Amino acid sequence: MAGPVGELEHGSLEEGPVTSARAGEPAKTSRAGRNLPAAIGVGLFLGAAVLLSLLLVRQAFIGVVAIAVAVSTWELIDALKRGAGIQVARWPVLLGGQAIVWLSWPFGRAGVLTAFAVTVLVCLLARLRGGVDGYLRDTSASVLALAYVPLFASFAAMLVLPDDGVQRVVAFLVLVISSDTGGYIAGVLFGKHPMAPVISPKKSWEGFAGSMAAGIAAGVLCLTLLLDGQWWHGALFGGALVATATLGDLLESVMKRDLGVKDMGTLLPGHGGLMDRMDSLLPSAVVSWLLLSLFLPV
Repeated sequence: MAGPVGELEHGSLEEGPVTSARAGEPAKTSRAGRNLPAAIGVGLFLGAAVLLSLLLVRQAFIGVVAIAVAVSTWELIDALKRGAGIQVARWPVLLGGQAIVWLSWPFGRAGVLTAFAVTVLVCLLARLRGGVDGYLRDTSASVLALAYVPLFASFAAMLVLPDDGVQRVVAFLVLVISSDTGGYIAGVLFGKHPMAPVISPKKSWEGFAGSMAAGIAAGVLCLTLLLDGQWWHGALFGGALVATATLGDLLESVMKRDLGVKDMGTLLPGHGGLMDRMDSLLPSAVVSWLLLSLFLPV
C-alpha cells in the first residue's frame, strides 16, 4: 500500500527515470512513475497475507503485525545509520518491539506501555558503553524508532482483540487503501497544486481532496455495513484516517529527505522497503483504535 496523498510520481522530482536490470532499459512505469505491475503484485500478496490471518484465527493477525514491525524497524535503523551515522540500539529496539506487539494481546494497553517503558530504559543503559559523544542523539533515535514503529503498530494489533476485531481491522485497512487509491487517481489526473513543495513536491491538494472523498465514503460504508455504527461516525472516522495517513506519509518524507535516502529499504519491488509502505498505516492505526473504541465501546 502506498501513501494516501496522491503522489504525482514515486520518489522526488530530481530523480531520473527508473531503469530495469537489462542494459539500462527504462522499467515499465505508470504516468505516476511507479512500476505498477510489481507494485500491484506486492500489494495483492500483502493483502492476501493479512486476509488469510484474519480468516483463519483472528489473533494470527498479531503475528503479521509482529513480522512487519521487525522488518520495518530493521530498515529504519539501517536508514538512520546509512544516512546520518546514528547508532540505534538495534537489538534492544528489535526485541523490545516484539514484546510491545505481543504483550498487547493478553494485557492490552498495560502490556504495551510496560514493554515500551522497560525497553526505553534498556536502550538508555545499553548506549552507555559507547561513551559520551552522540549519546543524546543515539538514545533519542532509539526511542523514536521504538515509538514510531512497534508502539504505533501495537494499536493495529489491539484492533483485532474484541469479538468484532476482524471487522475493525478490515475497516482500518479499507480506509487507508481507499484514501491511497482516491488520492493516487486524483493526483495523477488533476494534481497541479503542490501540498508541501519543500517536503514532498509531488503531493498535491487535488490528490488530498481525492483521498478525503474516497476515505469518507469508505468510512461511512465500513461503519454502517461492517460494524453497525452510525453513518456520521463513519464520516468522522474516514476523514480522520485520511488526515493521519497523509501526515504519516509526509513525516516519513521529511525523515528520508533529512537522511538523504530515497527509500527506507529495497525489499518490495515497486514499493521500496516495507517501512515505506507502513508510513500511512502507523499513525492511522493509533487513530483507528482510539475512534473505534470511542464509537463502538466493547
